[in-house]
Formats: sequence, C-alpha cells, structure tokens
Amino acid sequence: MASSASGRRKTFSGFHMPLLRDRTSDKGTISIGFVQEALVGVRERGFDALDLLNRAGISPELLNAPQARVSSAHFGLLWHLIAEAMDDEFFGMDSHPMKAGSFTLLCHSVIHCDTLERALRRALRFFRLILDDMEGELQADGASARVVIKERHPEPGRAFASGTFLIMLHGLACWLVGRRIPLDSARFRCAEPAYSPEWRVLFSPDLRFGEPETAIAFPAEFLAMANVQNERTMKVFLRSAPANFLVKYRNSDGLVARIRRQLRHIPPDTWPDFETLAQQLHSSVSTLRRHLLDEGQSYQSIKDDLRRDLAISQLCHSEKSVLDIALDLGFAEASAFHRAFKKWTGARPGEYRRALAGQ
Repeated sequence: MASSASGRRKTFSGFHMPLLRDRTSDKGTISIGFVQEALVGVRERGFDALDLLNRAGISPELLNAPQARVSSAHFGLLWHLIAEAMDDEFFGMDSHPMKAGSFTLLCHSVIHCDTLERALRRALRFFRLILDDMEGELQADGASARVVIKERHPEPGRAFASGTFLIMLHGLACWLVGRRIPLDSARFRCAEPAYSPEWRVLFSPDLRFGEPETAIAFPAEFLAMANVQNERTMKVFLRSAPANFLVKYRNSDGLVARIRRQLRHIPPDTWPDFETLAQQLHSSVSTLRRHLLDEGQSYQSIKDDLRRDLAISQLCHSEKSVLDIALDLGFAEASAFHRAFKKWTGARPGEYRRALAGQ
C-alpha cells in the first residue's frame, strides 16, 4: 500500500484512501474510545492492531490515555485499513462480514431514488441482506419519523455496533439531501459507553441509554425531500466515505456549534469574554449560560475543545513548530501549551507529532 505521505490516493472498495496532508483545516477530533472499539474485532480475529495503528499515524500509547483524541482524518484512515485487512467494512461487529465494496454498492443502489424515504427504505433492505445480527426499520407517524434497530439477540449488543450502523445510515441520508438532518432524539438499549459525549454531538443532545429499544427520531417532513446527488457527485463522496460522517454531519444547528464557528474565524488570543459573547449573540449572560448547560457545555469547555482540535490539526497537517502553534492558539509560552496538550491527549505535542511520523 502506498503511504499517505506519497501524495497518491489508493482506491479500496470504491473508497479512496484519505490524503492526510491535504486536510489543513479544523476537521475536528475523535475520542480515543472510537479507536479502541474499532480494534476489538481486529484483535479477536488475530490481526496486527499495532501495525494498523502505526500505518494510520495513531500512536499506540494513546490507547492508555482515556482522554486522548485523534484527528478525524487519521481515524478515517484507520477505518479503511481495518476494512482492507479484515475484508469487513463493519469492524467485524456482525456475525456476517460487511465485505469490501458493500458500502459502495449501497450508494449505487440508492443514488437514483427520487426521495429520501425511498432511499432510506432501500438502504435498510440492503443492510438487512448484508448483516445478520441487526436490521433497521423506518417508521413514520404523523410529524415524526424513526429508524428503529432490531437486534437478533435478546441482550443488547455492543454500543459501537448500533452506533456505527446509525452513523452510516444517517450520514448517507444527510448526503443524499445535501444537508444535516436534525435528530430530535437518540435512544439505545445498551449501557452508556465512556465515549457517550461524542454521540451527543453526532446524534442529539437528547441521548439516553438503557432504553427499551434503539432508535433515532427526526422530523417526518425530511422523508419527502428530493435526492440532490448523482453518479458524478457520488464518486467525490466515496473518496472519504463512510468515515467522513463522523465530522461532516455533526450537529451544526445548536448553540455550541454556533459559538464554535464564530470563534474559529478569529485568533484565539482575541476570543471574547463571556459577557461580550452574550452581547454579540443578543442574549443575557444568565440566559446564555442556561442554554449552554442545556447542551451539556460551558464557554470554557467550548474554548478548550476548539483549542485542542486546532492544535491536533496543526500538528497533523502543518510544518509549524510547536512554539508557533502555541502562540497561534493564544498561549503565552510553550510550556503552558505542553501541559494543556498533555491533559487533552495524553501525550506532549512533540511526542504526538513524532508518533504521526512513525518515529
């Protein structure tokens, strides 16, 4: 396989291996919990997890740091490498493998559906043929629509399995209509995983576990929306699908996402204080704080998360020195940046960059 640093793309099953050096903007980061879950089937089937991590540019040391994060581009590359090694695009989480090429074939099967409802019903039939342990059912009742996951076994399966199924289906639906489909709620039969905060962004702030069924709900009006894609746009889409769903179709309508977008357009050392931010958003301080708490965030956590993601992006995709990155992010000195980055990811900036380079 050609290295990502070679500047060439390699096609696998209709996907294109992500060209990491081309991704220079803030694409967000992924919890190390996703990496750990993706490797469960790899280890169970005797594949070399360390080799796959190193080829994806992810330091194995990060697996021992629960708070660690990896760039979405590197997790996407790991997804492709696992699928290639196992000949399974579903991480070995079903008793029947989702063989290489399945997702591309799924896209071909729905690309000519005229509405989202027809595309979703066809996609769910496709998954029913591919997977043995779970299947999805589209239900529409008045103003609300739901995709309900039914599992073959009486006990709830892995959270990562049902979550990955829904991420793929929801991401495909969003792409077909050319916009994020907001989810009113997400329910899971399984126990709450350690990385559940990630799902509040991927799915909905209204997220619950230990429920009678696994389902996502969204406004039924979206079912009548037209498919705006075609075979030409599908080729572009497949270059980074399905891993791109993890960042492209995150919730962008909430208050946290609005504040994050606003901060991204100005240097970190000029980010407004909370009172000024409230004025800019035409809100009182108390109202803004209450709305942020409703989404499970604070202004400080938004700033910390954005600094973390910008830092990882620059370490991965630029040749700036660690000192320059620290200054860009508003740190007065490199030592403060080193401490913060260690807290965010479990590694120091230099260690993180060396791990990406395989050193």
